Amino acid sequence: MAIQWFPGHMNKARKDVMERLKEIDVVIEMLDARLPASSANPMLARMAKGKPRLMILNKQDLADPAITSQWLEWYRAKKQTQAIGLDAGERAPSQKLVAACRELAPNRGGLDKPLRVLICGIPNVGKSTLINSMSSRKIAKTGNMPGVTKNEQRIILADDVELYDTPGMLWPKIEVEEGGYNLAASGAVGRNAMDEEEVSLELLKYLLQHYVPELTARYKLDEVDGLQDWQVLEMIGRKRGAMLGGGRVNIQKAAEIVLTDFRDGNTGRITLERPQEWVVWEKRAKELAAQKAAAREAMLSEKEKRKHASRNS
Repeated sequence: MAIQWFPGHMNKARKDVMERLKEIDVVIEMLDARLPASSANPMLARMAKGKPRLMILNKQDLADPAITSQWLEWYRAKKQTQAIGLDAGERAPSQKLVAACRELAPNRGGLDKPLRVLICGIPNVGKSTLINSMSSRKIAKTGNMPGVTKNEQRIILADDVELYDTPGMLWPKIEVEEGGYNLAASGAVGRNAMDEEEVSLELLKYLLQHYVPELTARYKLDEVDGLQDWQVLEMIGRKRGAMLGGGRVNIQKAAEIVLTDFRDGNTGRITLERPQEWVVWEKRAKELAAQKAAAREAMLSEKEKRKHASRNS
């Protein structure tokens, strides 16, 4: 299943970001530390090309700390890029952010040339909560559903530092299939754009590869070696009492339990991708896209040949 979700307000946000970027010194992109590459917006990377960037791996207290370290190194190795980790709901993060932004734009600062920063991120990544923690009053709406913030907001972080907040934004076409599933598992995608059972099965498949102790501990499961993801989902449904008549498991309810537990951090400190895995996934996605483009080109060429033959007959 291809997961895509790009409602109208996100298209408006894209246009607003493009306009605002003309006067921005540093772009902050807020990522989910549990899916750092899946939650990085390739559309934003193209729009902000040439701008210094600060990558924030938010919710690092919910992620696998060893893998978070790998991702921080991954991003810091990129040109004009800094990366830091933040806990979900971290208090007083302003100093850490401002210091990183000043490092990226050392020639900006002072009342005559204030440092202008734009912060972006996917829906439900915790950006509004971060904005509120950096302000003396709650100015950004927060919620556990994607698409809460709809308009740009301006926040003064210091006398010479201005922060522009933007609505959560995905991109029109998610090329990496695994990335789409990870975004859906995190809650970044609207419910009407995904099949929760399918997403939960993909999540369980990954947990069975990398996090068996956390999975079995959370649901008090016995031996799961050799079991398929759908079998484990049924086991979880029975353990949690998600049942229908006749002893049948309520698969939809079981899927909701699995996804909610992951999103809330109840399953443990889980990261759904490693840098080396992402390289493989992205390469495969590009190859598939190239194959599809070649097939379309061949089809169009064949149609043109038939039209030409028809005209000359």
